[in-house]
Amino acid sequence: MATPSLKRRSTPVAAVVLLVLAALSGATSAAAVSSDASGRYGWVWPLGGPRQILRPYIAPETPYAAGHRGIDIAATPAAVVRSPADGVIRFSGFVVDRYVVSIDHGGGLISSFEPVLSPLADGTVVHRGEPIGALQSGHCRAPCLHFGVRLHGRYVSPLNYLGGIERSVLLPTREIP
Repeated sequence: MATPSLKRRSTPVAAVVLLVLAALSGATSAAAVSSDASGRYGWVWPLGGPRQILRPYIAPETPYAAGHRGIDIAATPAAVVRSPADGVIRFSGFVVDRYVVSIDHGGGLISSFEPVLSPLADGTVVHRGEPIGALQSGHCRAPCLHFGVRLHGRYVSPLNYLGGIERSVLLPTREIP
């Protein structure tokens, strides 16, 4: 696997060190990634270890209505955040009051992570399970990662791609003669 190019920016040394250590640990090998539970789309969780969803996805009634456009996953401080699938860094930078990383996975599918500080430049190719940044504080009271997914501009639940939502089964409402 090729080493991603690093973007020149004033990145705290600790974040870069975490990314390098994670990459050198071999945690991005195919065996390590494939052992992680992945959904029908082949996505892996962006954080390792036991997973606790602190706040679920709550679909807004309209595009501008209240809702929670992603899931908040419990984490450890400065946890290494990984790409859930192959893609290209679409944005890595500061938005309003926190660091955000967005990955374009093709086909209108974009994942986003906050607060995540990344040394990766926009346009960097990333692979499933590869480190993309280090978790920062600022989203939840306890350390957590906000993980959102957009499909053609509309937010959808990340669990659709991680295998966390069972498929719907339509049942007849009456007997068929």
